[in-house]
Order: sequence, then structure tokens, then C-alpha cells
Amino acid sequence: MKKIVVVVFVYIIFCGALWSQKLPYGNNSQAGHYVQANDAKLYYEIYGSGQPIVLLHGGIMGSIDEMTDFIDNLKSSYQVIAMATRGHGKSEIGTAPITYDLKAADVMAVINVVTKEPVTILGFSDGAYTAYKLASSYPKKVKKMVAIGAGEQIPGLRQVVFSGEAFDLKNDFWQKRIALMPEPQKLEAFWQKMARFYNTMIASKELFSTIQCPVLVVAGELDRNAPLPTIINAYNMIPNSQLAIIPNTGHVVFMENFPAVWASIAPFLNQK
Repeated sequence: MKKIVVVVFVYIIFCGALWSQKLPYGNNSQAGHYVQANDAKLYYEIYGSGQPIVLLHGGIMGSIDEMTDFIDNLKSSYQVIAMATRGHGKSEIGTAPITYDLKAADVMAVINVVTKEPVTILGFSDGAYTAYKLASSYPKKVKKMVAIGAGEQIPGLRQVVFSGEAFDLKNDFWQKRIALMPEPQKLEAFWQKMARFYNTMIASKELFSTIQCPVLVVAGELDRNAPLPTIINAYNMIPNSQLAIIPNTGHVVFMENFPAVWASIAPFLNQK
């Protein structure tokens, strides 16, 4: 069993460059909105107009601002709905046990407020697993999906541990994250809940076979969080799926080689 801790250092390096962006994605009062979803107030931002596309960032270290390149490339043609999932950015943590049913219901709370149209979902890692569950549970609401860095997952395949230097709350990365959080005092307890959830979660044929919409599964060839065999297994289990593997990249593939990821995604989004 492998401990998944290495990837976060790469993630911090890439995310650090985003804080100097012109538009403060994830903390933009002109684009920001809130919705009450059961026990948590959730934050989201809207950009552009057109067919709705929901962006779901990764877990724990994820935030709306990691989706910068996607927002920049999509907002001229789509209504981009970029959501901060519970416990991330300006969204509350709440008290309910963490499940992908809960996460999918959270996304639906946002969708129902913003649009009555079926949406396209683009999710990364935790966001992609949420997208899988959303498409399975609400098939009439999801017309198409891009799932990045999320393959078959069964308990024992990996051990997620949130510890070490990368999770020092005094470092610059976390200080900037904490400054946005409405409940920073709950953060470490939230990490422990998420670690237990990730280490027991299941994403298998029972889930994948129920997804009806077209799905583009994207991954980095060297992804340690979602190793290539698990990605290919997910692709094979989803009835209407396409596959894009980006050579010589890891888990945060869209930050490591965005042009290659975009070249794979754009034609899929344009397909009727």
C-alpha cells in the first residue's frame, strides 16, 4: 500500500504562481455567490455566458484558482460555474459525514440555483469522483463530463496521509488558504475526516457502469494518485467514454502541460 504524499509538493509549486493572476479566482466579489446546501454555505463564482459548465477542483489542497487556465479558456463560450467544495476556499465545512452522495448533492444545490439546463462537468481528482457520482445519481442533469485524474478506486489500493511539511499551517500556502476560510478552526479535523473517507472510498464498476453521458477520462501517464491501470479500468467500465493520456505528466496534469490537456478536451466539448 502506497502513501500518497509526494504529489502535494508539486501541487504547491504550481499553485503558488496562480496567486499573482489578474482576476482573483476563488475570491472575486464581483463574480462570487453563496448557496445554502443542507448544513453548509457553499461559495461559487460565475463567468461568461452560454451553455453551463461546472468546474470542480481537487480535494484538500484544491481551490477555484487551480482552475485558472480552464476558466480563462472557457468563459468566452460558456457560462462557467466554478465551485469551492465544502471545506475549501470560502465554503463552509459543515457537520455531515463526508460521502460522494453529499458532495454530489452540494453540486446540485449550486446547479439548481444557477440554471435549469443540463450541465457539462469538468472535475479534477476529488472533483472528478464527485462528477462521476453526480452523473450517476442525476443523469438528466449532466450532459457531458471531463474527469481528470480519477480512476478505479478500492480500499487498500492506496493510503492517503495528510502530514509533514506540506501540511504545516504556518507556511505561506496554507496561510493564504486559511485567510479565505469561514471555519479555519475546523480544518485539521476536516483533514482527518477526509483521510478516512479517501482510504475507504469505492469507485468501481457498480458506479461507472451507471454513467450514461459521454465521458472523457484524462490522466497524466505518471500519476501516482490515480495510476494508469486504474484510469484504464475506469475508462473500460464507463459505457460511453473516451481516453486521453498525457505523456510524462503526473497527477496535476493540467498544470504541468495545459496545452496538451486543452488540445484533448476542446474537441470533446465541441462534439454534438
